[in-house]
Parts: sequence; C-alpha cells; structure tokens
Amino acid sequence: MTNKTDNIYASQTNKLAFSFDDQVAEVFPDMIQRSVPGYAEILKNTAKFAEKFVSDNSHCYDLGCSLGASSLAMSTGISAANVKIIGVDNSQAMLDRCRHHIENFKHSTQIELHSGDILKFPIENASMVVLNFTLQFIAPQERKALLQKIYQGMLPGGLLLLSEKVCFADERDNSLMSDLHHQYKRENGYSELEISQKRSLLENVLVPDTLEHHISRLSELGFSRSSCWFQQYNFVSIFAVK
Repeated sequence: MTNKTDNIYASQTNKLAFSFDDQVAEVFPDMIQRSVPGYAEILKNTAKFAEKFVSDNSHCYDLGCSLGASSLAMSTGISAANVKIIGVDNSQAMLDRCRHHIENFKHSTQIELHSGDILKFPIENASMVVLNFTLQFIAPQERKALLQKIYQGMLPGGLLLLSEKVCFADERDNSLMSDLHHQYKRENGYSELEISQKRSLLENVLVPDTLEHHISRLSELGFSRSSCWFQQYNFVSIFAVK
C-alpha cells in the first residue's frame, strides 16, 4: 500500500457527511498532515510521554487508532517491560491499512489491534491512554461516560493524552482561529472548494468543546491534574494524570 495525495474534495462531492471510509483511509496520512497543525509535534511528544509514564506489566490504549501513528509513537518511547499496546477503531478500512503500517514498522512493544466501539471496549491496567483527535467525533452527551470508563481502567499515576480541535467562548476568537486554520490549509495546497466542502461535511460530525470544558471535565472525573501542553490555533493537546 502506498499513501496517496488527498484530493477527495477537489471536485464537487455528493457525500452528505464525512466518514472514515476506504477513500479517506487511502489518503489519511496526507490529509492529517496537511489539515492538523502540529500533528507531527504531538506524535513526537507522545513517545516522550510514553517514556515517562508507561510502567512495567501494563497496557497502553490508542482509542480511535486510525492508521496506528499514536501506537507506533508510544512504542518508540516505551522502555518498560511486558507492555502491550491496544489499538481500537470502528473503521475496518482504517484497521486494514493500520495492520499494514504496523507490520512494516520496526517496534519492540507488542501492538494488538481490535475492531470495535471505544464506548464499549474495556479499559484495564492502563498506564497510558491516547485519544488523538477522537473524542471530538463522539456524541457530546457520551463523552463524559467514555472518559469516566477510561479513568476507572487506569492505574494510579497513569496518563491520558487527549488531543482535540477546540472552540472558543468568544465568537471573535472562533472566527480568528478558523481563519488561521484555513490559511494553514491553503498554504498546504488545499483549494477554497476543498476547504469549504470538508468544512460542511464535518459540521455535524466533528463537534468541538472549549479547552476550559475539557480541563473542567477531567477534574470532575478525578484526574489529579491536567493541563494543555500544546496549542496551535484551534488544535490542542492535553495531558491528564490519574
């Protein structure tokens, strides 16, 4: 398999909503690199967080693992013994390509992939859990229950790494960050048609929270501390420690 250039929305589309189908899976590495500011930096630091927080005889979870980039990043940083990384996704198209990526990447930590709903998938003995731009695709009313289940399945001192697109309480800030994000896409070669169509298709699929809401919810669930360690425009990454 080779990664292709994302030109899905270069011409008029008849799609009604964005989905992680075969077409998206085929171009996903190009799509996310050109669409998500700071994505490479987040992956690089995922390995550094794994080095500091993953403990012996524990599990790591990559929930909404897509093509396995976060799983492989964790593997790069893990020095603890007898650790298993568990990747979960509900898109078979993503998982098929994920298996290929993982098989062709040298990694010392066992990576186990599962097709499933992360809302129902059991979390246990976890020293690190990654939600890399995944929670934003979960229905807002189901997010707290998912995070609570993750918290309950984590070991004391375990780490949740949560990366998300966020919105802002002030609509002027929303507009500013949206404009800067669209400029980022233009600089990466996307046309106005591509930007407009993808934005419309994501409108009711990707529903962001504010950064403040994320931090408050993590505190309510019992995490001992949480903080935003990375932000570029309306894309953030948060660490939370049980």
